[in-house]
Amino acid sequence: MALGGGTWITQNKKLPGAYINFVSSRNANATLSERGIVAMPITIGWGVDDEVFELTNEDFQKNSLKLLGYSIDATELAPLRELFLNAKKAYLYKVNTGGAKAENTYCTAKYKGTRGNQIKTVILADETSTVSNPVYVVQTYFANILVDEQKAITEIAGLVANDYCTWKTSATLEVTAGVSCTGGTDGEATAASYQAFLTAIESYSFNVIGYAGTTSSIKALFATWTKRMRDEIGLKFQLVLHQYTTADHEGIISVENNLIGETDPTGKLVYWVAGAEAGCEVNKSLSNTAYNGELNINVAYSQTQLETMLTAGKFVFHKVNDTIRVLSDINTFTTTTDEKGTDFSKNQVIRVLDQIGNDVANIFNTKYLGKIPNDASGRISLWNDIVKHHQELERLRAIEDFSADNVVVDKGDTKEAVVITDNITPICAMEKLYMTIVVA
Repeated sequence: MALGGGTWITQNKKLPGAYINFVSSRNANATLSERGIVAMPITIGWGVDDEVFELTNEDFQKNSLKLLGYSIDATELAPLRELFLNAKKAYLYKVNTGGAKAENTYCTAKYKGTRGNQIKTVILADETSTVSNPVYVVQTYFANILVDEQKAITEIAGLVANDYCTWKTSATLEVTAGVSCTGGTDGEATAASYQAFLTAIESYSFNVIGYAGTTSSIKALFATWTKRMRDEIGLKFQLVLHQYTTADHEGIISVENNLIGETDPTGKLVYWVAGAEAGCEVNKSLSNTAYNGELNINVAYSQTQLETMLTAGKFVFHKVNDTIRVLSDINTFTTTTDEKGTDFSKNQVIRVLDQIGNDVANIFNTKYLGKIPNDASGRISLWNDIVKHHQELERLRAIEDFSADNVVVDKGDTKEAVVITDNITPICAMEKLYMTIVVA
């Protein structure tokens, strides 16, 4: 990363950047950044290799065929439909790399993967064609859908590459009812490809990252990486995994439920939870949120089992009448300390803290770092921006009892350093009702 960031114990950092600690009180431009952004590795038979690509909800709705190789209603895109029920944007990375591109006499698939075998080239005689001067109409079909048509073509060099294939300039055009592409293969998702994804995604900003697989070693890889990013590098986001409560960390959410009819544990619910957590506003909670996806979730739990799951830091769905709902919006943090109390187990609290961490770092890095003198006036300006930011959070009812006096901006131990002390009280949504009725 170009800038430093993370937590600090002593003022000994080398890289310029924002170093921010979050701790609980001991018990005896101030614009909020966008939410709704998810990072996910995917396995798919089409699409760009070895790089992160951005997919908005709108692109998913309109352009899934050319970007992902399937129409939006295809079974293969069910996980992304779950994700985009709540997410606004996703940074995706194809981890099954190392496949081969399909090809035929006239063209080569744009991307590696088995979906390239769905490409077919049809060449027709153009209405202006003659025996002495042949002219052609060249059509490209993908999964039996006409996706490109180029008319008045006299030689293959005149064709323009489309969203599905590139043309072989050495080929000779002739009328044909259809030549299919073959030889397209999918690569395999390996530990190395997941590591490549994590390395590539470090330079992006997102709210939630997810891994929907069930391989223990890959879960551990994601968990370790997330802890390092949050605690050492300063990137504030949460990770969603399936059945990984051993993390015991506020940045990691463990989805407990399996699906009805599937004998092996499955992480398909990770997509919905990742999208919902990313899309949840800073002043909201997912507790009691109704599940609105396509999966058939196993919610056959007793009250005692549900209580045990909550104590263990498990994010679980349960049934309320005929509706499946989130029981409580919690993460895997269960071991409290003087510096981190039970509030850190609530994802709504973490959303507030992450929002503050990301926004204050952004304010400092874009407006102050290397630009504003570290004198009394400069520190007052920084203090003012932070206060305005927190007042907006209070207006949104994400924090309460905020006073400008809660923010203190001091000069650090060195000439270029500033030290901020910030005291905030996050608000949580109501989850429990205790009522006493006195009958006269």
